[in-house]
Amino acid sequence: MTDLAPYACKAEESRGRLYPEPESTTRSCFQRDRDRIIHAAAFRRLQYKTQVFVNHEGDFFRTRLTHSLEVSQIARSIAQNLNLDQYLAETLALAHDMGHTPFGHAGEFAMEDLMKPFGGFDHNAQSLRVVTKLEQRYAEFDGLNLTWETLEGVVKHNGPMTGFEGAEPLAWAIVEYAKDHDLHLDTYASAEAQTAAVSDDVAYNNHDIDDGLRAGLFTLEHISEVDFVGETVAEVKAAYPGLDFSRTVHEVVRRTIGAMVEDILVESKKRLLDADPKTVDDIRNFGAPVIAFSEKMAQNDKELKEFLFPNMYRHYKLNRMTSKARRVVQDLFTLFLAEPGTLPTEWQVGTDQPGTPKTARVVADYIAGMTDRHALDEHKRLFDLQARTSDFTLG
Repeated sequence: MTDLAPYACKAEESRGRLYPEPESTTRSCFQRDRDRIIHAAAFRRLQYKTQVFVNHEGDFFRTRLTHSLEVSQIARSIAQNLNLDQYLAETLALAHDMGHTPFGHAGEFAMEDLMKPFGGFDHNAQSLRVVTKLEQRYAEFDGLNLTWETLEGVVKHNGPMTGFEGAEPLAWAIVEYAKDHDLHLDTYASAEAQTAAVSDDVAYNNHDIDDGLRAGLFTLEHISEVDFVGETVAEVKAAYPGLDFSRTVHEVVRRTIGAMVEDILVESKKRLLDADPKTVDDIRNFGAPVIAFSEKMAQNDKELKEFLFPNMYRHYKLNRMTSKARRVVQDLFTLFLAEPGTLPTEWQVGTDQPGTPKTARVVADYIAGMTDRHALDEHKRLFDLQARTSDFTLG
């Protein structure tokens, strides 16, 4: 393996875990974090959580799980080319969506509105809560007891969260955790975390092109109005005249991913040369991202998002799905908050009285952990008067 850059996170220099454990004899601490995430129940549930299309709408559209795997592949490739710790970048890519609600952004926006009186809701904060509290697998601690570097990246891979003008109030889950474990929320995260963040942009833009085209929400001719994509479509059609639709889509997406990744590598090497960091803390304190798109590619990214917003995310077919999704989350939250005795027994333990912040946070944890299918089933059991509420065994 190539020697890591001086500013890369190095496993042997990790700040460690909140609860000390003997080191693995076969894996670095970041590889161990990755494995704990892959084996977590919350990670498995991503298979049945919406990316854009509600899970039952089709078997070939991306889910949160397939999205996370695509992000991890891109992040690892970028990290390897920049001599960063690819295992940490991979770990953060796999973990970044573990706090997402069912039904994608529709579910998250509904939860944000519902939790405003109770300290707010944010999927990054919820990811932190999942890996530090809600996963209950180990005998000696709650959560997965991940390294400081992984937790830092989960929380602030998009940049500092405090210490600058216009900073948003922290979600209660981060405030609660930070009381006992300082993640330096006023600095940037490591280059590996920044790699995971920009890889997320590459993955979801391109797989949304793929899924949107295959779902018939827009055509190749329509999306060619975005210059960056249009140029690629023209290249593919010129190189392969008569190529069928499915192969054309794949070739276009493959090339746009490649172009974005190449741009990130060129731009990031330039920024790193200018910044001349000697340590990972130089990256954290630099005051700007060092792993990023060039200005031109950032503009391409912006134009693509501006196309996808009205033509995909606000397409009437998706509006219908998201409308149902919001109502499911709203109905479940309102009922459980008013009647916590309707929660499963193991979830009632953390509640106190109806309508309190403590009960609201338990309800948010319960609903956020649901898959799309689980949420729909719970809604049917609780709101369809003809449905069975539970399966009782009579003997």
